[in-house]
Amino acid sequence: MLHHTPKFRTKIAENTDELIAAQKLRYRIFVQELGGEGDMVDHELGLERDGFDPYFDHILLFDDARKSNPIIGVYRVMTCEKANEFGEFYSDKEYDLTLLRRSGKKLLELGRSCLDRDYRGGTALAYLWQAVANYTLERKIEILFGVASFHGTVVSELAEPLSLLHHQYLVDEKLRPVAKKPFNQKMDILEPDLINRKSAVLKMPALIKSYIRLGGKVGLDAFIDHKFNTTDVCLIMDISSMNDKRKSFFVKGEVS
Repeated sequence: MLHHTPKFRTKIAENTDELIAAQKLRYRIFVQELGGEGDMVDHELGLERDGFDPYFDHILLFDDARKSNPIIGVYRVMTCEKANEFGEFYSDKEYDLTLLRRSGKKLLELGRSCLDRDYRGGTALAYLWQAVANYTLERKIEILFGVASFHGTVVSELAEPLSLLHHQYLVDEKLRPVAKKPFNQKMDILEPDLINRKSAVLKMPALIKSYIRLGGKVGLDAFIDHKFNTTDVCLIMDISSMNDKRKSFFVKGEVS
């Protein structure tokens, strides 16, 4: 809970110190809070990192009114050019992206989105989205995509939100990523008439709800990530097909 008025500012990480600060925030959230793990996680230094980090741009959200640990939000983004340089997108580990690549549209992968616990439920996420929007428009990106996570791997507890995403937000087949075996999980667990929409939406993380509000869709099936203790869905947002209202919200968010 905040006891001060935040002063938000965003920027792209420009040096090693800023990248390390982002990895420290990711460690606090993904490892300490959510129980995740990874091959390159450094418990001694408190860093959540992977081999993709040097190829992503890291969008940082600062609260300049906070005296210590001013970086309170992170979103990392990778262009097609950087993915080709590395050899793959991060999402390739979990999803077959063949159709997305064949679309011929300019892609941007988003991932590792996180906010300090004290800033959730407020306007901080909107500031991060606005920074992503600016990055996207400057580079003439047409499609945003990436995996987003539900905490935990007990699928029965996620039956409502997963089923709602499948039945109402499945992306068009010509763009559809498909979760890879053997860790894929069917999302059509419940029949449409058994889904309580209000309850399902309440169980969705804020990031997934943001995508949906902006017209985002999902790929086929979820992916169970045991290392990170998450159930992942692949989100796709075709900016070129957004209506004016959604595009305005994407660019301006809820930030006055």
